[in-house]
Amino acid sequence: MGHHASDPNKIVNITIDGVPVSCPETTLILDAAKMAGIDIPVLCYHPDLKVRATCRLCVVELKGQKKLKTACSNEVWDGAEFITNSPAVRQARKDVLELILAEHPQDCLQCVRNTNCELQQLARDFGVSKPLFANQPKQIPIEDSNGVIVRDMAKCVKCGRCVEMCQEVQTVGAINTAHRSVEYEVTTAFDRPLQDSTCIYCGQCIAVCPVGALYEKDDTEKVWQAIGDSDKHVIVQVAPAVRVALGEEFGLEPGSITTGKLVAALRRLGFDKVFDTDFAADVTIMEEGNELLERMSHGGTLPLITSCSPGWINFVETFYPDLLDNVSTCKSPQQMFGALAKSYYPEKAGIDAAKIVSVSIMPCTAKKYESARPEINSSGYRDVDVVLTTRELARMIKQAGFDFNKLSNAEFDAPLGISTGAAVIFGTSGGVMEAALRTVYEVVTGKELANVDFEGVRGLTGVKEAEVDLDGKKVKVVIANGLKNARVILDKIRAGECDYQFVEIMCCPGGCIGGGGQPWGTTQATKEARMAGLYQADRELSIRQSHKNPAVKALYDEFLGKPLSHKSHELLHTHYHPKHK
Repeated sequence: MGHHASDPNKIVNITIDGVPVSCPETTLILDAAKMAGIDIPVLCYHPDLKVRATCRLCVVELKGQKKLKTACSNEVWDGAEFITNSPAVRQARKDVLELILAEHPQDCLQCVRNTNCELQQLARDFGVSKPLFANQPKQIPIEDSNGVIVRDMAKCVKCGRCVEMCQEVQTVGAINTAHRSVEYEVTTAFDRPLQDSTCIYCGQCIAVCPVGALYEKDDTEKVWQAIGDSDKHVIVQVAPAVRVALGEEFGLEPGSITTGKLVAALRRLGFDKVFDTDFAADVTIMEEGNELLERMSHGGTLPLITSCSPGWINFVETFYPDLLDNVSTCKSPQQMFGALAKSYYPEKAGIDAAKIVSVSIMPCTAKKYESARPEINSSGYRDVDVVLTTRELARMIKQAGFDFNKLSNAEFDAPLGISTGAAVIFGTSGGVMEAALRTVYEVVTGKELANVDFEGVRGLTGVKEAEVDLDGKKVKVVIANGLKNARVILDKIRAGECDYQFVEIMCCPGGCIGGGGQPWGTTQATKEARMAGLYQADRELSIRQSHKNPAVKALYDEFLGKPLSHKSHELLHTHYHPKHK
């Protein structure tokens, strides 16, 4: 770090490439350069992760010194003069890239990250077209046997971002670094396949990988085949967080609400019906809200913990199996939708359920794992046949060749496309809690809420607590954003030190807006923009409470009877089991 103990309140004056900059003494050289309009290249650095300073691509020169400094790990000090583009700096950066590329397969045309790879971009920027060193890529077989996450470790640049994410942010510890020097690598414990590790398939490692070493299993061909089969009736559901992120793949600003174009694109791709996971999110609130009230009035296990996030379910099964009774028996909205798509929908539409192919578009990689779980295929068929991430859908749209941005807005199909503002905010941390409170309040009190906005549960803070007054009855709720924060609450519950009644846990930091299947390049700033998009979408909908959704009312009147009915339990609820790893 800097020459002496730095003071965040002290403003210092420096120059970077001759440009004067005034900034707090605690500013990193990297950030000070940004203030001067200078982008210093990085590879191991990620704005949301702890600084590792392993790749040394961000080196800069300090006037009067020969030894170069890393800009990502050193703070500025008064009077310092930095040079970011001297011949020595350019050569040092080029050397770093040459060494990485010497071991890299360089099969860019076949790589999932082609045109969207940080290493490729750097090689282009620095003109590394003819590497100095002979290309001797390591021969490491691709690991793709788990059906969710593919690991192509021959492409790993050993930046350590995925390890930081898995160990420190998600506290899962499925992957780590091993060995030294030329043998240094990122691997699982005892080099076992990912499915034998503690991996929960959240895909956060994929989200921060700068190259094509980590990616989701591509299932787009399965969907193309289903669409091309005239004997199949192919339906699709779209999760709330996809609509505020997909636009990034087509040059739109993060948080742009693309719902209308998204529906039009799915119809253009050839899906027979385009439905909304939000419909099932409203059903989730009906079931989970009533489950909470049932547990509170009949001495059931409390606090009740939400069950929407499949990465979180994998986490509790692996690390806190003793708390499984606290987890709601509700399936996730994806799986509730799947069960209804192969039972209620065919009955209503007069279609043979055996001919239905149910596809979901999710911001999530763990949903691929969830859809294949044996516990949740209660319709008699596999409820969700194929799960695609936001990235995979973007790939299909690009393959189809139409201009996403020029599509006219279209509407979801009824009835499984009708939803509310409560459902759309499921996509952000705090959203499931707020949606539940909007309904539970009215069910308990019989009174209409004057204001449906529960601001206290919003935002991307790690742990959010709130107390809600249900007409004299106080309910204490808490929201954990990401798994490191979940541990804080789970440890309290385990120790009997917790007086909450209702807990929301989302696996990925930020909730589904920050899911492992969202467009690459996601940062805290991107998540904030997507979150703002979801709250805007909520405000713009005419119905903002799940129990007021007319299609959900019809579902209960025509098919399920009432929340927590025998049929609801059969189709929409399940139980999870300890994982011994």
